Amino acid sequence: MAKTSMIQRQEKRVALVKKYAGQRARLKETAANTDLPMEERFKARLKLAKLPRNSSPTRLHNRCEVSGRPKAYYRKLKMSRIALRDLASVGQVPGMVKSSW
Repeated sequence: MAKTSMIQRQEKRVALVKKYAGQRARLKETAANTDLPMEERFKARLKLAKLPRNSSPTRLHNRCEVSGRPKAYYRKLKMSRIALRDLASVGQVPGMVKSSW
């Protein structure tokens, strides 16, 4: 199980990303528009830099929905390999059978 503080930190980042997504998109669009004057584009870059760092989507990290583990994460299942193995052993993952040879 991951540390509770790390899971809470991740949830806080997710909330900040959602909160600032529209504002961040507008500022990026303004900064990338070559038709606008250089001063206006530069001001947009400065405003973008003043936004909280944790509002950037690149600060997010995939975490297991079951255990909160950050490593060995399967995107399709949204869980780690260890949580998947535990659920499969109990028989809660349909179609998954433990192999032995």
